[in-house]
Amino acid sequence: MIDIPSQLTLMMRGAAELLVEAELVEKLKRGAPLRIKAGFDPTAPDLHLGHTVLINKLRHFQELGHHVLFLIGDFTGMIGDPTGKNSTRPPLSREQVLENAQSYREQVFKILDPDKTEICFNSTWFDSMGAAGMIRLTSHSTVARMLERDDFAKRHATDEQSVAIHEFLYPLCQGYDSVALRSDVELGGTDQKFNLLMGRQLQKRYGQSPQCVLMMPLLEGLDGVNKMSKSLGNYVGISEPPKEIFGKLMSVSDTLMWRYFDLLSFRSSEEIARFRQEVTEGRNPRDVKVLLAQEMVERFYDRRNAEEALMDFETRSRQGVIPDDIPQMSIPAGGIAQILKQAGLAPSTSEAMRLIEGGGVRLNGEKISNKSLVLPSGETVILQVGKRKFARILIT
Repeated sequence: MIDIPSQLTLMMRGAAELLVEAELVEKLKRGAPLRIKAGFDPTAPDLHLGHTVLINKLRHFQELGHHVLFLIGDFTGMIGDPTGKNSTRPPLSREQVLENAQSYREQVFKILDPDKTEICFNSTWFDSMGAAGMIRLTSHSTVARMLERDDFAKRHATDEQSVAIHEFLYPLCQGYDSVALRSDVELGGTDQKFNLLMGRQLQKRYGQSPQCVLMMPLLEGLDGVNKMSKSLGNYVGISEPPKEIFGKLMSVSDTLMWRYFDLLSFRSSEEIARFRQEVTEGRNPRDVKVLLAQEMVERFYDRRNAEEALMDFETRSRQGVIPDDIPQMSIPAGGIAQILKQAGLAPSTSEAMRLIEGGGVRLNGEKISNKSLVLPSGETVILQVGKRKFARILIT
């Protein structure tokens, strides 16, 4: 007999919203593996931990015996989903998309079981659809419906931020992907709700049983504030060197650590709850953070690299005495002296210069001597003055 409550518990771990639970229960009662879809537009060559929130959930469905459809949007990637943006995203070339798609295929199998994963490309059906087919697809929605999407509505109301007609195609294409794949469940971030529901709408129009929608929260980046993003420099790339992954994860705050455990770790909910209790009772949260950092390195590399990353981090920590919790802030790009002043690590730019000359300033653990150093936007750095002054800074 199918243990539906246990399945739902694992499916809902860390999730933000499920639509519609009663429908999902009925699908599970059929006893056949469900078709679980998640789409990824290959708009950049590398995945980061924010992307893996969805991929981890796909892994949960695999563990429950369901069929995973990992959809690479090589067609929609050339349109570009403007979700969360206030302007039109420039489309990518087919060559860029295909190159990034191959990188995705190589990276996702660090998490997913390749024997239980079907890799799909939506160019398979869209390349053959043609202009007439695309026009028929657009007949299944209205302009009024499209303007229910929050970012479209806000931009439409502002003359300076126009909405290009091709952007209306994106939700329709994502929805039609669900029709083509006959998906039972689609996963997506909370920022994808409109597009995910479009899948349900189109499946009904095409005479299919509508998919259920499982939405996952967006993972905060290392700054603990903004969504993890490569452009903001607050990300952890899954293809970064092991020591870099380990060090970045050790830099997150003790509070954010639990969010990462819930959304990224494959440890059981019971084990994570036990860690929380132990920290409440006095265990050093740093010890638990080490377990998270090692788990991530081992997932994307192996146990040996995880152990070496820990040894390297401990050596650097002893030398630099980097505390677990340090102030976090955002500062505009600029010269190192000015940034030290704005971060409160030096009372003035002239004093900052003197500190650099005296060898008292470290950038990411390395002593710096260049007083003209400029820190560019898009990076997150740790600045240290002397032995006790630290700041984690997102350079904007």
